[in-house]
Amino acid sequence: MKFWQNLSWMETDQQIECARFAEELGFEGVMHGDHFCFPDVIRSRYPMSPDGVPPMPTDWDYPDMWVTMAAQAAVTTKLRFASAIYTMATRHPIVTAKATGTLALLSGNRAVIGVAPGWMKEEFDAAGVPFEKRGARLDEAIEVTRKLWRGGAVEHHGEFYDFDPVRLEPMPGYEVPIFIGGSGDVAWKRAARLGDGWVGGGDAPEEAPALVATLKRLREEAGRGHLPFEIILPFTRPVTVDELKRLHEQGVDGTVAYPFMMTIGPRSTIDEKKRVMEAFAREFIKPFA
Repeated sequence: MKFWQNLSWMETDQQIECARFAEELGFEGVMHGDHFCFPDVIRSRYPMSPDGVPPMPTDWDYPDMWVTMAAQAAVTTKLRFASAIYTMATRHPIVTAKATGTLALLSGNRAVIGVAPGWMKEEFDAAGVPFEKRGARLDEAIEVTRKLWRGGAVEHHGEFYDFDPVRLEPMPGYEVPIFIGGSGDVAWKRAARLGDGWVGGGDAPEEAPALVATLKRLREEAGRGHLPFEIILPFTRPVTVDELKRLHEQGVDGTVAYPFMMTIGPRSTIDEKKRVMEAFAREFIKPFA
């Protein structure tokens, strides 16, 4: 079982030390949330809460995740870095490929690009990108980004992106892992068709076996059941070590420690965060070592 620490919404000036300490404790990686901007007025329904109201206010920290990951990569050697979740459809894939390809090279291929279509129409409006067909736009953006990562001259002529041959140097020469997020049939089918893994948005442990089985079936139907695939599930309630061991046997590859915002509040010292991470490592990481 792989354990990730969610570093979303925390104080930006503590990000680097938290990543260094996560590696020391044996975490597999750290995850970062993404909004390239946060409108002051949000009317869009947030899909992960019962009342549709987003849990985060507009003034919580969202540093650029690729810059943050690169800084964290410089002080670590094994720790992985994942976006959870990058709203890829709000950016042009050339921009995405440039940033993430550079990160892959600088980190020694420790980056994971977690993507989903996005839920906040206001963010798309600010980017000048239509909110409609965002799922299809994401699918094409994934295709284009992967072509660019391979290097050399790349051209693309599709429904949403159209450009003559361009070069982004340097590129890693391989496809950076892409994990799919979201929920429901459409998202699961996208993961089966296009993903190297799945990052859940928060599931009950009791729901995990059915989700694993669904993803396995869909991947086999897509002809991709033989390819490597990671399933990382944050859970909506605390779990025990025994529960995690059973879920690991059933196909869950990893889980995520809650953001500090949800455990010790909106502002805390680096020492307070370290104590929370140490307690998690004692309870969960050590039994799996």
